[in-house]
Amino acid sequence: MSDPRPAAKRSKRGRLTRSADFERVFRRGRSFGNRHLVLHLFPRSGPDEAREPRIGLSVSRRVGGAVDRNLVKRLLREAFADQSSRFPTSVDLVIVARPDARELAEREGLAGISTALEEIVQKALTALDNEDAG
Repeated sequence: MSDPRPAAKRSKRGRLTRSADFERVFRRGRSFGNRHLVLHLFPRSGPDEAREPRIGLSVSRRVGGAVDRNLVKRLLREAFADQSSRFPTSVDLVIVARPDARELAEREGLAGISTALEEIVQKALTALDNEDAG
């Protein structure tokens, strides 16, 4: 079940904020992508395990101006709120928006971003299950 609070009201604890955390996920994690988004995933261990997966967003200027980037980030947070319960609690994720994400957000809104995110979440979870089984 998803968190009933809006994405903007989710705790800051559930976010990646330090550049070192982003770098660790990019360098040592696995990535899954589609035309609109790339999901980087890294299982974390140690005493800093949070009660929920931690997410970081990367939306570059290639996506558009500040208004466009903020729209994409807001929609990604909302879409991830619906998907977060599917991940183990000890995982760090970074979602990178590709330039086509802006067009998708403008054309289809939250439904489009959710569909694109759902596609790569399914790929990532399938890969995690295969690693656990093998």
